Amino acid sequence: MQSTFPVFDPASPQAESIRDLFVQVLFISAGIFGIVAVLICVALYKFRAREDVPKQDFGSHRREIAWMAGPVIIVLWIAAISIKLMLTINALPVQYAKGGEHSDDRVDLIVTGHQWWWEVEYVGTDVVSANEIHIPTGKKLRVELRSADVIHCFWVAQLTRKMDAIPGHTNYVWLEANGPGVYQGRCAEYCGTQHAWMNFLVIAHDPDDYEAWVQRESSEPAPPSNELAEKGKAVFMDLTCSQCHAISGTPAQEDFAPNLTHLASRRQIGAGVIENSKENLHTWLANPQAIKPGCKMPNFKLSDEQLDQLVAYLETLE
Repeated sequence: MQSTFPVFDPASPQAESIRDLFVQVLFISAGIFGIVAVLICVALYKFRAREDVPKQDFGSHRREIAWMAGPVIIVLWIAAISIKLMLTINALPVQYAKGGEHSDDRVDLIVTGHQWWWEVEYVGTDVVSANEIHIPTGKKLRVELRSADVIHCFWVAQLTRKMDAIPGHTNYVWLEANGPGVYQGRCAEYCGTQHAWMNFLVIAHDPDDYEAWVQRESSEPAPPSNELAEKGKAVFMDLTCSQCHAISGTPAQEDFAPNLTHLASRRQIGAGVIENSKENLHTWLANPQAIKPGCKMPNFKLSDEQLDQLVAYLETLE
């Protein structure tokens, strides 16, 4: 999971480049600060108040050139390492002809920011999820960022740069992990009432484990195996749940709210506001506004019987 200081604990080549630039600029700035501080102290001591007038020095061309050369070298060095970083993290698709075909323009994931959750589409598959991004280790994935409403900002400190998701405009960012792990992602642009709870997880798998995960996610959930879950499915379809959420293999196919096809296998509910458990799911369905005030899911004032049925059904969506 995310370390205390994730910027200093990068887990991808892109994050390492950002960290390296930050550290180099930090040391350069600290060095300049130290030199200026020492010169000020020397001036305060050497030229402290006294009766005689200090000897006037009108400068030297050699010293002026030396003073100028130092800052120029520093600026050129910072420019060079900044350009290197830009080339490393730039994820814009570059279409160029190679054997009559365009290449290097693939998009692996489409991530759309909503108030206040993230929709994740896996290009080339039928997999659609929410608030969790699963990736294989050692592979550089291009993520296409979109927004369905206001400006959001996609950021996984240990893996990649910040990048805005802007309505009507498409941005791109690389997503890569050196090794398996769970990495915390956040919205880094204030986007309304529940901006603080617009989190997501990036879960990096070994390539074989990732392929197995994709196979599981591509399959339809098993039908309810008991009467309580069967009644819960009927409640879901009869109420307005099916008019906002999608569940593969059922008549529910809307995308106004998170896709629930494999809800039971996810780690969190409400974009990170609570952990995904049977008890928490019951609490969430009873009154989402009490858990995440202002969220788009209203309180449907369900009876205890309906809640038990719905929870039993949603728990089968693995």
